[in-house]
Amino acid sequence: MSYPQPLTPEKKLADAKEQLSLPRIVVICGSTRFMAEMSEADLRETTAGRIVVKPGCDMKSPHELWSDPVEAEALKVQLDDLHRAKIRLADEVLVVGGYIGDSTRAEITYARSLGKPVRFTHPEVDPEA
Repeated sequence: MSYPQPLTPEKKLADAKEQLSLPRIVVICGSTRFMAEMSEADLRETTAGRIVVKPGCDMKSPHELWSDPVEAEALKVQLDDLHRAKIRLADEVLVVGGYIGDSTRAEITYARSLGKPVRFTHPEVDPEA
């Protein structure tokens, strides 16, 4: 006699998205030096009918929220965790820009470990290319 396997959280999320008839969700990844390109990618993905999530702030630009170095480091950890949650939520990843730094490389590795398809605006920077 075989018993049904309990659903994984990932399968539950996929089923919920399907039941809600949600469009594909794309998470944009890349260096924040490409924020303008991320906005353009957001526009293009949105007009193609996809839900887009992306980095919400650029810590390389001055702002009072990260002016204190100690608070900035804690915020960076928090934002990295939040971005990994966005990757888990998304159906696919779009990497923007012609440069891959350590953080973006880690995001690509994480996404691929979850089986998420990864696209690139500049395919030549794909670490697996």
